Amino acid sequence: MNIKEFVEQLQAHPEKQVSLRLPDGARVPAHFHITEVGHVTKRFIDCGGTRRVQETCLLQTWVYDDIEHRLTAGKLATIFERVGDLLEDFSLPVEIEHELGTVSQFALEGAEFSPGVLEFQLGAKHTDCLARGVCLPGSCGSEPEVPGTPVAPAVLTVPIASTASNACKPGGGCC
Repeated sequence: MNIKEFVEQLQAHPEKQVSLRLPDGARVPAHFHITEVGHVTKRFIDCGGTRRVQETCLLQTWVYDDIEHRLTAGKLATIFERVGDLLEDFSLPVEIEHELGTVSQFALEGAEFSPGVLEFQLGAKHTDCLARGVCLPGSCGSEPEVPGTPVAPAVLTVPIASTASNACKPGGGCC
Protein backbone atom coordinates (compact mmCIF):
# COMPACT_ATOMS: atom_id res chain seq x y z
CA MET A 1 0.00 0.00 0.00
CA ASN A 2 1.40 3.39 -0.90
CA ILE A 3 1.08 6.67 1.00
CA LYS A 4 -1.80 7.95 -1.13
CA GLU A 5 -3.86 4.78 -0.58
CA PHE A 6 -3.04 4.77 3.14
CA VAL A 7 -4.04 8.41 3.68
CA GLU A 8 -7.24 7.91 1.67
CA GLN A 9 -8.24 5.06 4.02
CA LEU A 10 -7.48 7.24 7.06
CA GLN A 11 -9.47 10.20 5.72
CA ALA A 12 -12.44 8.01 4.74
CA HIS A 13 -12.75 6.65 8.31
CA PRO A 14 -11.55 9.46 10.64
CA GLU A 15 -13.50 8.27 13.70
CA LYS A 16 -12.21 4.68 13.60
CA GLN A 17 -9.46 3.41 15.86
CA VAL A 18 -6.33 2.34 13.95
CA SER A 19 -5.27 -1.26 14.47
CA LEU A 20 -2.20 -3.08 13.10
CA ARG A 21 -2.28 -6.85 12.47
CA LEU A 22 1.11 -8.56 12.24
CA PRO A 23 1.83 -11.25 9.63
CA ASP A 24 1.29 -14.02 12.20
CA GLY A 25 -2.20 -12.71 13.03
CA ALA A 26 -1.24 -11.10 16.34
CA ARG A 27 -2.08 -7.43 16.80
CA VAL A 28 0.10 -4.56 17.88
CA PRO A 29 -1.28 -3.52 21.31
CA ALA A 30 -4.21 -1.12 20.85
CA HIS A 31 -2.48 1.63 22.84
CA PHE A 32 0.44 2.02 20.39
CA HIS A 33 1.70 5.43 19.33
CA ILE A 34 3.11 6.48 15.95
CA THR A 35 6.30 8.25 16.98
CA GLU A 36 7.79 8.96 13.54
CA VAL A 37 6.70 9.44 9.95
CA GLY A 38 9.81 9.30 7.82
CA HIS A 39 11.03 9.30 4.24
CA VAL A 40 13.77 6.68 4.11
CA THR A 41 16.19 6.51 1.20
CA LYS A 42 18.51 3.51 1.00
CA ARG A 43 21.37 3.68 -1.52
CA PHE A 44 23.28 0.46 -2.02
CA ILE A 45 25.10 -1.78 -4.44
CA ASP A 46 23.96 -5.36 -4.87
CA CYS A 47 26.27 -8.36 -5.11
CA GLY A 48 26.11 -8.20 -8.92
CA GLY A 49 27.49 -4.67 -9.01
CA THR A 50 24.27 -2.75 -9.67
CA ARG A 51 23.72 0.47 -7.77
CA ARG A 52 20.20 0.79 -6.41
CA VAL A 53 18.02 3.26 -4.56
CA GLN A 54 15.03 2.20 -2.48
CA GLU A 55 12.63 4.74 -0.99
CA THR A 56 9.83 4.15 1.49
CA CYS A 57 7.62 5.97 3.97
CA LEU A 58 8.41 4.47 7.35
CA LEU A 59 6.05 4.77 10.33
CA GLN A 60 7.56 3.91 13.68
CA THR A 61 5.32 2.49 16.40
CA TRP A 62 5.93 2.63 20.11
CA VAL A 63 4.05 0.84 22.87
CA TYR A 64 4.16 2.54 26.26
CA ASP A 65 2.38 1.93 29.53
CA ASP A 66 -0.31 4.51 28.66
CA ILE A 67 -2.91 1.79 28.05
CA GLU A 68 -5.74 4.33 27.62
CA HIS A 69 -4.14 5.79 24.47
CA ARG A 70 -5.95 5.07 21.20
CA LEU A 71 -4.94 6.42 17.81
CA THR A 72 -7.79 7.35 15.49
CA ALA A 73 -7.54 7.37 11.73
CA GLY A 74 -8.38 11.09 11.72
CA LYS A 75 -5.50 11.93 14.06
CA LEU A 76 -3.05 9.93 11.97
CA ALA A 77 -4.35 11.60 8.79
CA THR A 78 -3.68 14.98 10.45
CA ILE A 79 -0.06 13.97 11.03
CA PHE A 80 0.27 13.31 7.29
CA GLU A 81 -1.12 16.79 6.57
CA ARG A 82 1.90 18.21 8.43
CA VAL A 83 4.64 16.33 6.58
CA GLY A 84 4.96 18.96 3.84
CA ASP A 85 7.88 18.38 1.50
CA LEU A 86 9.25 15.53 3.64
CA LEU A 87 7.04 13.16 1.61
CA GLU A 88 6.80 14.70 -1.85
CA ASP A 89 5.99 11.41 -3.60
CA PHE A 90 2.79 9.82 -2.29
CA SER A 91 3.35 6.75 -4.49
CA LEU A 92 6.05 5.49 -2.09
CA PRO A 93 5.22 2.26 -0.25
CA VAL A 94 4.40 2.48 3.45
CA GLU A 95 6.23 0.32 5.95
CA ILE A 96 5.73 -0.05 9.68
CA GLU A 97 8.62 -0.32 12.12
CA HIS A 98 7.64 -2.14 15.31
CA GLU A 99 9.64 -3.61 18.17
CA LEU A 100 9.16 -7.33 18.78
CA GLY A 101 12.19 -7.95 20.97
CA THR A 102 14.20 -6.41 18.14
CA VAL A 103 13.12 -3.67 15.75
CA SER A 104 11.31 -5.22 12.77
CA GLN A 105 9.92 -3.71 9.59
CA PHE A 106 6.72 -4.78 7.88
CA ALA A 107 5.15 -3.88 4.55
CA LEU A 108 1.67 -2.37 4.77
CA GLU A 109 -0.45 -4.70 2.63
CA GLY A 110 -4.08 -3.72 3.01
CA ALA A 111 -6.94 -2.47 5.16
CA GLU A 112 -10.05 -4.10 6.62
CA PHE A 113 -12.97 -2.57 8.45
CA SER A 114 -14.91 -3.71 11.47
CA PRO A 115 -17.17 -1.75 13.83
CA GLY A 116 -15.12 1.17 15.13
CA VAL A 117 -11.79 -0.16 13.82
CA LEU A 118 -9.71 0.42 10.70
CA GLU A 119 -7.26 -2.49 10.71
CA PHE A 120 -4.15 -2.51 8.56
CA GLN A 121 -2.59 -5.84 7.62
CA LEU A 122 1.20 -5.97 7.84
CA GLY A 123 3.20 -8.32 5.67
CA ALA A 124 6.58 -9.90 6.26
CA LYS A 125 9.64 -8.53 4.53
CA HIS A 126 12.34 -10.88 3.30
CA THR A 127 15.90 -10.59 2.15
CA ASP A 128 16.61 -11.55 -1.45
CA CYS A 129 19.45 -11.71 -3.94
CA LEU A 130 18.83 -8.95 -6.47
CA ALA A 131 21.47 -10.30 -8.87
CA ARG A 132 20.29 -13.90 -9.26
CA GLY A 133 21.50 -14.15 -12.85
CA VAL A 134 24.99 -13.33 -11.62
CA CYS A 135 25.17 -15.07 -8.27
CA LEU A 136 23.26 -18.32 -8.50
CA PRO A 137 25.25 -21.30 -9.82
CA GLY A 138 24.31 -22.24 -13.37
CA SER A 139 22.31 -19.07 -14.03
CA CYS A 140 25.05 -16.76 -15.29
CA GLY A 141 23.71 -14.27 -17.78
CA SER A 142 19.99 -14.71 -17.15
CA GLU A 143 17.63 -13.77 -14.36
CA PRO A 144 15.61 -16.89 -13.46
CA GLU A 145 12.01 -16.29 -12.53
CA VAL A 146 11.16 -17.66 -9.12
CA PRO A 147 7.39 -17.75 -8.42
CA GLY A 148 6.41 -15.73 -5.37
CA THR A 149 9.75 -13.95 -5.12
CA PRO A 150 9.14 -10.43 -3.80
CA VAL A 151 10.56 -7.50 -5.70
CA ALA A 152 11.82 -4.63 -3.58
CA PRO A 153 9.41 -1.68 -3.76
CA ALA A 154 10.41 1.64 -5.33
CA VAL A 155 13.83 0.40 -6.42
CA LEU A 156 15.65 2.27 -9.14
CA THR A 157 18.65 0.54 -10.68
CA VAL A 158 21.72 1.99 -12.30
CA PRO A 159 24.00 -0.74 -13.68
CA ILE A 160 27.76 -0.56 -13.29
CA ALA A 161 28.86 -2.32 -16.47
CA SER A 162 32.47 -3.05 -15.54
CA THR A 163 31.54 -4.84 -12.31
CA ALA A 164 28.42 -6.62 -13.55
CA SER A 165 30.02 -7.94 -16.73
CA ASN A 166 32.91 -9.53 -14.81
CA ALA A 167 30.81 -10.98 -12.01
CA CYS A 168 30.54 -14.52 -13.46
CA LYS A 169 34.23 -14.76 -14.28
CA PRO A 170 36.84 -15.98 -11.80
CA GLY A 171 37.52 -13.15 -9.36
CA GLY A 172 34.23 -11.46 -10.33
CA GLY A 173 32.10 -9.31 -8.04
CA CYS A 174 29.51 -11.82 -6.83
CA CYS A 175 29.38 -12.31 -3.05
